[in-house]
This record gives sequence, structure tokens and C-alpha cells, in this order.
Amino acid sequence: MLLAEKATGHLVEVLDLQGLFNPLEPTVRGCLHFGEEAQDPEPFDKSKLAFPSGEALPRCWTDAHYRDRLRQ
Repeated sequence: MLLAEKATGHLVEVLDLQGLFNPLEPTVRGCLHFGEEAQDPEPFDKSKLAFPSGEALPRCWTDAHYRDRLRQ
């Protein structure tokens, strides 16, 4: 899956989809798609990623307590 860095707009290929969907994981492993050569995998902070369209990631991927706010 490709996501974009909010600050730069550079694409990040997410290598660990389970980590992306897990709200208890603050980072996700991926490769930056920038330049001509493939970059080495590195951790990316999920709060600094968005979909390439600019849409934010679903809250259930980033906030382990997203359901708690619905009950109040």
C-alpha cells in the first residue's frame, strides 16, 4: 500500500500492513519512494502519514481508544 508523508508529499510503500492497521503501533515499516533507487526500509510515524489524496488515515488505525469517545 502506498501512503504519503504529510510534510513532503513523498510516497511511502508500507511493508507491514498488520502494523498499519494495529492502533497500538505508533510506527509502520516502509520504504520511501524518492529518487531513482529503492530506499532501505525504515520506521515511519503513522501520525505523519496520509493517503496520497491527502485524506487522513482512519482513526481506528491510529487511536486505540477511538471507540471510547463514542460512548460518552
